[in-house]
Amino acid sequence: MLLIPAIDLKDGKCVRLRQGRMDDETVFSDDPVEMARRWVDAGARRLHLVDLNGAFAGEPVNGDAIRAIAAALPQLPIQVGGGIRDERTIAAYLDAGVTWCIIGTQAVKEPEFVGRACRAFAGNIIVGLDARDGQVAINGWAVVTDHPVQQLVRRFENDGVDAIVYTDIGRDGMLTGPNVDATRRLAEASAVPIIASGGITNLEDVKALAAVADSGIIGAITGRAIYEGTLNFAEGQRVADLR
Repeated sequence: MLLIPAIDLKDGKCVRLRQGRMDDETVFSDDPVEMARRWVDAGARRLHLVDLNGAFAGEPVNGDAIRAIAAALPQLPIQVGGGIRDERTIAAYLDAGVTWCIIGTQAVKEPEFVGRACRAFAGNIIVGLDARDGQVAINGWAVVTDHPVQQLVRRFENDGVDAIVYTDIGRDGMLTGPNVDATRRLAEASAVPIIASGGITNLEDVKALAAVADSGIIGAITGRAIYEGTLNFAEGQRVADLR
């Protein structure tokens, strides 16, 4: 199982939010490229970048920082989410060296867009589904829909998405541990590989997710834990590699 450091970008800085609230942030660095290098030096084999401003604006806002990271680390697989609502944005990110674009809000609002994107950019599309109490949220988690997350996963199985990033909003940024059971159930019910997100606090959480990785969990995103030091990233990846 791959452990994937998250770099959340707000106003050009690296931050972490609690449960997606833009007014509850912690700034960890004003140099996104330096932060990316830090995780690569610690053994990261993929990065998860999020344009937080873009998620609310509906278009890229921190694109310059994302392009700078991709240019500085051209061999590193990078997945990007936040504000990706059209094919032009996807093409621009891929041209800049990004490997995968994550479609979140637009996947819920216009499911047909996912199919079109997969046909146009085969192998480069991931769907991001963020859920609170099993219901999918959109617009930077500001709006909770009446769509059950498992229902949408089944909807996108035949579109050719490379993976689904599943975030439990209630756990994100709270250091309370991942929702292992919900993630496992989603992976077992899906033909698409799942990347878990939200709540990883320490090495025991990595072990717990890695123990059920065979259900279809190919990776786990970690953020606040590696920034605040409750999880040593290099050690976490070594543990995940053993499972």
